Amino acid sequence: MHFHLGNADYVALFEPTASSTELAGKGYIVSSIGKETAEMPYTAYFAKKSYIEENPDIIQKFTNAIYKAQKWMQEHTTEEVASAIAPYFPDTETDLIVTVLNRYKAIDVWSTSPYISEDSFELLQTVIQDAGELKEKAPYSKVINNDFANKVINK
Repeated sequence: MHFHLGNADYVALFEPTASSTELAGKGYIVSSIGKETAEMPYTAYFAKKSYIEENPDIIQKFTNAIYKAQKWMQEHTTEEVASAIAPYFPDTETDLIVTVLNRYKAIDVWSTSPYISEDSFELLQTVIQDAGELKEKAPYSKVINNDFANKVINK
């Protein structure tokens, strides 16, 4: 997304592109969309209801792994997290990954549990609807199943 306002151009970028652009002296990070919005399940996983019913052990193990990773990220330094994820970003210097992680930590953008609240789901749908990509909102109770998240959180 690119905007031209007055004497400046604005663009919305994902990381690490935003930090890389700033590091190259080609722009400045002036705000964070993540910081300015409420909690939103930006990344979510889904499966067909029939798959969930037929494979509850797989779904629970996957949810447990997500929660374990969320807890691990909170309990470790950004340098440790950067070291663990660096192989998935082979074209990005580890120092830049640390910078991005520090930005994310500073604005408290990481989810701490796999539970998806009704308010956050509603906000996500509003954003998608406002973008013209969703004609009708789905009922929370029909599409969100927090049973597996609740099991791992309440262990």
